[in-house]
Amino acid sequence: MSSSAPVRSGYHHGDLRNALIEAAAGLAADGGPGAVTIRAAARAVGVTPTAAYRHFAGHEQLLDAAKDEAMVRMNDSMRAELAQRTPSADRIAAALGDLAAIARGYLNFALAQPGLFRTAFCSEGHVLPPPDQQAEYSPFRTLVGALDELAAAGYLPPERRPMAEFGAWSMAHGLAMLLLDGPLRELDAETREEIVVRSLVIFAEGLGGGGLTDELRDVVVAAARE
Repeated sequence: MSSSAPVRSGYHHGDLRNALIEAAAGLAADGGPGAVTIRAAARAVGVTPTAAYRHFAGHEQLLDAAKDEAMVRMNDSMRAELAQRTPSADRIAAALGDLAAIARGYLNFALAQPGLFRTAFCSEGHVLPPPDQQAEYSPFRTLVGALDELAAAGYLPPERRPMAEFGAWSMAHGLAMLLLDGPLRELDAETREEIVVRSLVIFAEGLGGGGLTDELRDVVVAAARE
């Protein structure tokens, strides 16, 4: 089923900018970043390209807006997994489970919305700002918060905390690309799932440096599964 915004004859709502962003996100979902153009978004909304250019100076600005929307939806997927977690009185178990759930949400988004996932990382010339300068919807900020909690809980040693977010991000993103475009896409669903779960367990073990107890391993496995 197509996820593009429906074509409408005429546009009478007051928030054309957001309507164009929604249309651009629909185009990206269907065809990736290459499908996002001013003309196509204007057609989807039901206005002329001239009207769209009053809100976006060109294709690049609209694509940047579509990228931001993709990031919002990615973060929503990560937080949806967090929301399904059962609260735990064990702070370390809770933090490890949350980290695995965040990774699961990242992968779920990549596999369910490959067009938007590719759009989220397509733009050139963007520098990753420090976490405290990122928007509330930033997936990276969500990840940093989870690792900070894991350190505060006493599982992630202080000497292992610096740059841990880049290791976690690289692991999840690498898995996503292998599952989307690499050799893992040809494997059966059960094998793919076991690869994801085992990768997250190994990463969790490495963060602490001393391995996982059986109870903590079970927490990570449960949060990592779809």
